[in-house]
Amino acid sequence: MTESPRPFHRITAPVRTLAHRFAFAGLILAAFGLMILGKADVVLVERFRAQVTDAVAPAIEVLSQPVTAMSDAIIRVQDLMALREENARLRADRDRLMHWQIVARKLETENDALRELLQYVPGPDAAYISARVIADTGGAFAHSVILNAGVVDRVRKGLAVVTGAGLVGRVAGVGSRSSRILLITDLNSRIPVLVESSRTRAILAGDNSDRPNLIHLPPGAVVSPGDRVVTSGHGGAFPPGLPVGRVVSVTDGGIKVQPLVSRDRLDYVRVVDYGLDGILRPVAAGAPAPVAAPTPEEMRLAPGAEGELLPVPEEEGGDAAAAATKAPGTSPGGTATQ
Repeated sequence: MTESPRPFHRITAPVRTLAHRFAFAGLILAAFGLMILGKADVVLVERFRAQVTDAVAPAIEVLSQPVTAMSDAIIRVQDLMALREENARLRADRDRLMHWQIVARKLETENDALRELLQYVPGPDAAYISARVIADTGGAFAHSVILNAGVVDRVRKGLAVVTGAGLVGRVAGVGSRSSRILLITDLNSRIPVLVESSRTRAILAGDNSDRPNLIHLPPGAVVSPGDRVVTSGHGGAFPPGLPVGRVVSVTDGGIKVQPLVSRDRLDYVRVVDYGLDGILRPVAAGAPAPVAAPTPEEMRLAPGAEGELLPVPEEEGGDAAAAATKAPGTSPGGTATQ
């Protein structure tokens, strides 16, 4: 009885060998045949495909439920871990901010006390309007832009123009509904600035390039690439502390500064009135115009109250000029007084 399966095994062994050998080729032939059948009878193949899908869909749905549940559980666990990490980070941020809040309140109290001690007079609150750049009138020899705001919008010559990044320039010309802005990179731009790290004062001079120069530095000034440049407030044209740019190169040829505001990206700007007259103080209505100092050729000598010689302009009259040539104690007619 132990030798009975051997004849059956001898018969099936070659068949299994042939099946294993030609299985791959058979699958290729079956796939090729299905492709030909699909080209020959599209309706039949689509109907067969729909029936197979309908038969297999419930089993796929049942099998996919554990997978979906497991995937949702993994996502929830990951969310809980991320939420825990975020909670820990927020707690650390809160503790750090609470510390800085205490420091800020202490400094604010100390600052108020020092201001009262020094009788500090705060500057006026800045007024501003927002405007849009409507044209770039600059070129190789000028760097300026046009805004859609003018006198009717309370824009006047000399006001500062800034963005969220820093200083753009100043108002150089004003019309009724437009104004021209002279950028800090223009050849005619000169801005008193200081290097924030060393408090070194200098002048930011535009040269119609994208990187203006720092000039008029004091002897022995130390400036390094990366130093931040801000306005110094000298001259009264700009308030101190407005960010301007950063030093990008220090060479024998000069010190170059990269502005914080790119000319090519100007869209909306803010025209700010800091209440500073600077060199553009408005003349009051009815006030006499300032008289220029006379030149040496227009000056003559006249006697003063104590007999000293004082310079007098020529246009004050011939009598004064004649009196300048006469000695004290003589009348206008030339006779001596007793």
